[in-house]
Amino acid sequence: MSNSNHIKQDAESIEIPTEGFADNSKAKRIASIDFVKGIAMVFIILAHAALAWLDDDWRYIYGLVFSFLDILGPSLFVFLSALSVIFSIKKKKERVSEKMIRNRIFTRGIIIIIIGILFNPMSLYTSGVSVGFPLNLWGWNFLVFIGFSQIFSYYVLKIKKVPRVIIGVTIIVISPFIRDFLFINKDLNPGIWILHFLITSPLPQVPFLPWAAICFISTLFGEYLYEAMIKGTKEAYYRLFRIFAYSGIALVVTGLILGWGRHTPATLDVSEYLHLDLLRIANQQDYYHFDGMPDFMIRSTMANMFYNLGAALFLIAISFYFIDIKGKENNVIKMVIFYGKTSLSLFLIQYLFLPLFIGQFSIIFYPIVWVGYCGFLGLLMYVWYKFFDGVGSPEWLMTKLGTMGQKSK
Repeated sequence: MSNSNHIKQDAESIEIPTEGFADNSKAKRIASIDFVKGIAMVFIILAHAALAWLDDDWRYIYGLVFSFLDILGPSLFVFLSALSVIFSIKKKKERVSEKMIRNRIFTRGIIIIIIGILFNPMSLYTSGVSVGFPLNLWGWNFLVFIGFSQIFSYYVLKIKKVPRVIIGVTIIVISPFIRDFLFINKDLNPGIWILHFLITSPLPQVPFLPWAAICFISTLFGEYLYEAMIKGTKEAYYRLFRIFAYSGIALVVTGLILGWGRHTPATLDVSEYLHLDLLRIANQQDYYHFDGMPDFMIRSTMANMFYNLGAALFLIAISFYFIDIKGKENNVIKMVIFYGKTSLSLFLIQYLFLPLFIGQFSIIFYPIVWVGYCGFLGLLMYVWYKFFDGVGSPEWLMTKLGTMGQKSK
């Protein structure tokens, strides 16, 4: 993989951070970001394939595992995406105009949002939620929020660090109350219904509230990361490791303290907090009945946001320590880094193969199938980028449109 510079260039264009790592000659490349992004994508593939391919007797495993490992999937990837914007902005500030930087970020964000919007009708259909056209196009899914975070983070970066943290924490704290108010009153007032529709959406996988807080908090750590890259010294790297690790531990502990109470569909509406449905799936077995799901494990609750943020920071810190400070490198690490560079294409391509083995595997065979599936997807990406220059991929499309936008200025 590393022998093909063309693959590297295309892979680095998938997300703003990798492009920033590659293009800024003053900054030493930080490979752990691509590695962590790859880890997130591997677990997203694991979760999606498990839901589709595990047979009825073993589907409860999906509910159990995904409840615990959500911190390694979409939540982690969203954090990394928002953290990344800082690199695209700072690496070119002295060479190109602010308007050109903004246009490139907007191009990437809008393309990802459009792709996400096209996914919404299918997601609603497979979830059994009935929403008429064109309202079924709207929804805060994984891709829509990734695209939004690119654009929103650009403006958030104009705010100073301390106010950013205050705003981010405030959003996390007040979001449950705002969403409860909108949910309870949405059928009583058309204006409130519209607000609920826009803020929460019919299928709130990653709703605007509280996830907008990610843009405020992650960009702060993105600046710390960028400053360490510019310095490129061991001292700067160890300081960055401590900042990420200690902050991560503090946030995880906060999430655990706030979120030890348990919820069921009787105490928290599943249509507002979709992750709570994993409790139903986990109880599709006769061995043990779970009487509730801890608050910190239910995506988008206050406790969960602190917990997920902390877990993301701590995982980045550990990866940064071993890969960038200690220089650990092997074929597995290289493969995961490549997955991180081609993450958006991987996310889209894996959907094409999910219908092949609906409900066909037991837990005995699924791990073997999953490893082979991940390897197959990696090989597919490698061939696509090496022999076809990534033509037609989302990364290729964003790069081409961004280049066209620059030439027109």
